Amino acid sequence: MPYHRLKDLIKAIRACKTAADERAVIQKESAAIRTSFKEENNDARHSNVAKLLYIHMLGYPAHFGQIECLKLVASNRFADKRLGYLGIMLLLDENQEVLTLVTNSLKNDMNHSNMYIVGLALCTLGNISSPEMARDLCAEVEKLLGSSNAYIRKKAALCAMRIIRKVSDLQENFLSRAKNNLSDRNHGVLLTAITLIIEMCYQNPETLQTFRKAVPLLVRHLKTLVSAGFSQEHDVTGVTDPFLQVKILRLLRILGKGDAEASETMNDILAQVATNTESSKNVGNSILYETVQTIMEIQSESGLRVLAINILGKFLTNRDNNIRYVALTTLNKTVSIDTNAVQRHRNIILDCLRDGDISIRRRALELSFALINESNVRVLTRELLAFLEVADNEFKQGMTTKICLAADRFAPNKRWHIDTVLRVLKLAGNYVREEILSNFIRLVAQTTELNAYTAQKLYAALKSDISQESLTLAGVWVVGEYGDILIKGGNFEEEELVKEVTESDVIDLLESILAGPYANQVTREYVLTALMKLTSRFTSISSIQRIQAYIEKYNTSIEVEIQQRAVEYGNLFKVETIRPAVLERMPIPEVKEEVIRPTGDTGLLLEDIGANSSNSGIDSLVDFGGNDSTQSKKHAPENNKPPVDILADIFGSESAETTPPVAVEPQNVKHDIISLFNSESTTTPVTPVQNIHQTTSLDSLGLLGLGGTEVSSPPSTTATDQYVAYNKNGFKISLNPSKDTNNPNILNIEVTFLNIGVGATVQNLLFQAAVPKTQKLQMQPPSSTTILPGATAQQIIRVANPQKSNVRLRLRIVYSTPTGAKVDEISEFSGFPQEFW
Repeated sequence: MPYHRLKDLIKAIRACKTAADERAVIQKESAAIRTSFKEENNDARHSNVAKLLYIHMLGYPAHFGQIECLKLVASNRFADKRLGYLGIMLLLDENQEVLTLVTNSLKNDMNHSNMYIVGLALCTLGNISSPEMARDLCAEVEKLLGSSNAYIRKKAALCAMRIIRKVSDLQENFLSRAKNNLSDRNHGVLLTAITLIIEMCYQNPETLQTFRKAVPLLVRHLKTLVSAGFSQEHDVTGVTDPFLQVKILRLLRILGKGDAEASETMNDILAQVATNTESSKNVGNSILYETVQTIMEIQSESGLRVLAINILGKFLTNRDNNIRYVALTTLNKTVSIDTNAVQRHRNIILDCLRDGDISIRRRALELSFALINESNVRVLTRELLAFLEVADNEFKQGMTTKICLAADRFAPNKRWHIDTVLRVLKLAGNYVREEILSNFIRLVAQTTELNAYTAQKLYAALKSDISQESLTLAGVWVVGEYGDILIKGGNFEEEELVKEVTESDVIDLLESILAGPYANQVTREYVLTALMKLTSRFTSISSIQRIQAYIEKYNTSIEVEIQQRAVEYGNLFKVETIRPAVLERMPIPEVKEEVIRPTGDTGLLLEDIGANSSNSGIDSLVDFGGNDSTQSKKHAPENNKPPVDILADIFGSESAETTPPVAVEPQNVKHDIISLFNSESTTTPVTPVQNIHQTTSLDSLGLLGLGGTEVSSPPSTTATDQYVAYNKNGFKISLNPSKDTNNPNILNIEVTFLNIGVGATVQNLLFQAAVPKTQKLQMQPPSSTTILPGATAQQIIRVANPQKSNVRLRLRIVYSTPTGAKVDEISEFSGFPQEFW
């Protein structure tokens, strides 16, 4: 039995006890509605469509009622039109062909004498307009924007916003009307006009110049709202029309960005809003937040920026978690603009690390790292280490990386630096990245005056805890490298340092690590190599024999790499003349130049690892089995980092335009050890591809001097001798290598720059390259630094490769376009075949 009224249908559906009962009711009613539609029962059409819309909102199919909605729109009754347009908005979208039948009805209703019917048509067009409908009805909407009726002007502005979103070329038709509506006294019209102008500015930045002339008018509107008394029509908890205030502030932010004159005009009113708005209510906080956003975006005065940051600091003391989260997020964005002003709220930010909300803790953590500088590194690092001790596991890897990077950059002295990293290893050694561990080993090797101190600290740490993998690896490496210094003891004030350590104690510790529950293959590799190195550090015959016997136990290990290395180490005992030379202490790595940054740049990102470590597998002292990243990374703009320093710090070398790289001394020890194990070649070491990971891991202590070689597959080529090194954003770089006819050790590379799809002229082209330290680089100037669309430019680079190793290039590509776009990217290439080595 069909239900004749919508109310009866709703009652029947709510009375259903199961989903099956509900589906049965819906199916019966839908069948009855279809039958009624076929009978062309005009009296029941309104009720049927209403029931059909309710069925649609419950998630059941109701598409068969689309045509009936069109028939209701054609009716002369307002109630039918209202329901018909509602049905069209719910049942149709811009991709359906039926929508083309609505265009004529919309056009007729936009010219209706009843303003509410006009409003219905505008509302419908604003919700479902397709590009075709937007073009057809654009003239009617433009005319209604100038209507004398405020209700229609308001609806027309919102409809125009939908039209320019669908067809951006049509926004020229609404420019003058929108500008005129900015002078309207009706708050609703003014609000919609500003919304329309904001959309225009987003769609076409060229319109910014047109509307910047309206900044004084917007300032007057805002001043009137701030100083106006109580208005019952627009008052919201004591604030006059906060919605309009927020919209005006948002438009001012867009118009003032990058324009000093417009920014100067709005400075006073922004200060007035920031000081006079009540912050005890959420309405006032929303206005203050938009004010802060505007102040930070435009070219405002320094005092005004300090006022904005103080407002955010006040937000941090609010009990509402949402307000605190917004404050922390905004401070993260503004800390680079005025770091000193944010530093004043450091204590409140650190208190947020103990907040119960994980989102607030995460934002506070990011901001704390951004605040670290030379003057507060001790205080902030101490707080961050205290938080690391109780932090969730998901925070630990990022925290350990950033704390170590901050210590590396701002450390007041080497001892504090070592103590800080040791503390990190003790608290979260299982979450430390390989690059950080490699940097710490390098730091220990460079700080020769603290070798004894570091060895004893790590020995004491391992005696108390071997559960942290990175701590174990670092301790084993240091003990193996400086075991002779460790057993000599020393005078240190710390009580936890062990003053007397015997050779037997050291061997017992390493054996306990292998026998412990936390030992894995990498740990066993480290310990075996450390034990082998101790045979040249210790003087006791009994200790050396004990180590030899222990290593021989692994000659039958089920792990192939462990077995192979144990056998090799056993063979070293048979050649006493070679063993001391092979096991000599690692040479002190050279100190690399630091990357100089502007004072304001205090942020520490995970990407900084690539610029602060040498774990690239090319000139690394210690490689803990990590893979060299070959992905391009976007770096900061050119004024943030000196271009030469970037490449020099990554590769430990510089392009030939500055200082040539230092040649690496021949590794005689490496050749000796290869010949000892009957290698086929005594001149060029070959690393098997299938064994690359294990070899890199076992050679992490530098025993064999392999340096973590990696094999990378060449990229696809576009021509016979052309190799694509970079292809992004419509800009392509191809390399054409050829051997020098006079010197076979020199590779000439013709670099071709192609502007294939940038869409504009490439200007200020800067191309830099870096090579491993075993090679030398010479670059000639490019044929042009400006490349028109479809044009090319060339540049010649020469690589001296006396050791016949793989030519690996790290490239930096910088250019700009007339539209203001800037590109600054780093890329890597190592795809030349062996014939060019």
